[in-house]
Amino acid sequence: MNSNGNGSKVNGAGAQAAKDLNVIGKPFRKVDARSKCVGATKFADDITLPRMLFCKILRSHVPHARIVSVDTSKAAALPGVLAVITGKDLPISYGILPVSQDEHPLCREKVRFIGDPVAAVAAIDEDTAFDAMNLIEVEYEPLATIASIEEAVETSEPRIHDYGDYGNVHKSVHLEFGDMDEGFAEADLIREDVFFYEGNTHLPMEQHAAVAHFDADNKLTLWSSTQTPHYVHRALAKTLEMPAAHIRVIATPNGGGFGGKSDPFNHEIVVCELSRRTKRPVKVTLTREEVFYCHRGRHPVLMKSRIGVKKDGSITALDFQSFLDGGAYGSYGVASTFYTGALQTVTYEVPRYRFRGLRAFTNKPPCGPKRGHGTPQPRFALEVQLDKIADELNLDPAEIRLKHL
Repeated sequence: MNSNGNGSKVNGAGAQAAKDLNVIGKPFRKVDARSKCVGATKFADDITLPRMLFCKILRSHVPHARIVSVDTSKAAALPGVLAVITGKDLPISYGILPVSQDEHPLCREKVRFIGDPVAAVAAIDEDTAFDAMNLIEVEYEPLATIASIEEAVETSEPRIHDYGDYGNVHKSVHLEFGDMDEGFAEADLIREDVFFYEGNTHLPMEQHAAVAHFDADNKLTLWSSTQTPHYVHRALAKTLEMPAAHIRVIATPNGGGFGGKSDPFNHEIVVCELSRRTKRPVKVTLTREEVFYCHRGRHPVLMKSRIGVKKDGSITALDFQSFLDGGAYGSYGVASTFYTGALQTVTYEVPRYRFRGLRAFTNKPPCGPKRGHGTPQPRFALEVQLDKIADELNLDPAEIRLKHL
């Protein structure tokens, strides 16, 4: 019998089990390394099923417009085409967050950015699907384009969406603790700086891909290069109006995601509907250009930071504002907005803090989560500002940071 460190005894088997659970210093083989090294890993685009069809999606070439008409007759008449669908065939909206169910698998009344999906085809091969896609005729009524945070905040009409806090503002948030006036009164130095962090995309090696198949019992299986199969499952049940128990979503091995495959995407829903209509498996693989349209990358953020410090570098108060360019849809944006401010006091101890955040809709690809999700942008702003303070007060930048840990 051996002691477990708490005065109690454990038997020999228990001691061995505890030893087996001690993983520090032990080598462990990566579970998927061998299959990847020999090329045996099957990604979504590697999946091939009998009688499989191929999907192509027609996307908007204008940033903001009403859809006047969609004529699919020429595409449907092309030999080898088995189905063509538009927004009227998938009328139910979806979204990753309950508060932002603002996307449709295919646009119904408006397009909101270059790349918004308008129609989709299923054909016997990719070339036929591509040719059919180009035969679809769409008439647009252009609307004013809102291309920046400043325009979105200043322009209430036209509204990109008919929901949100006001105008083209998707969400505004505010949090505060401590007496800000007292904090700035105590400061020996007050700095006010403006920062802008440009957005960027994930650029995984693997493009988005999905394969949908309805079996003889009319139950659906979707193989997708998703990071969030349960969210996709929920979106499919809603938009396809199917019992959740009749849907299976398989997340295939990912060739990179970094947050960019964390939303349910329109192409995942579209291939399922095409499979249901044709009663055949349907595959879609996005081009690299389409991946940029899907995006959901890091938000561009304009930030204004007012900070008070004493001569020794001690922070007395921080007043921080963030303005997020959310692109055309909600995605994870409400959470991203909170993250740009709520976590500023996690890294460093700040005695008094005020945060005002705002996310605006623009006619650009929608932004969402990417590696750190809302935090690299304000972290950049505050770290640069602390360096400026250290330089101005002739202090060691590291010492300022250590003082607030």
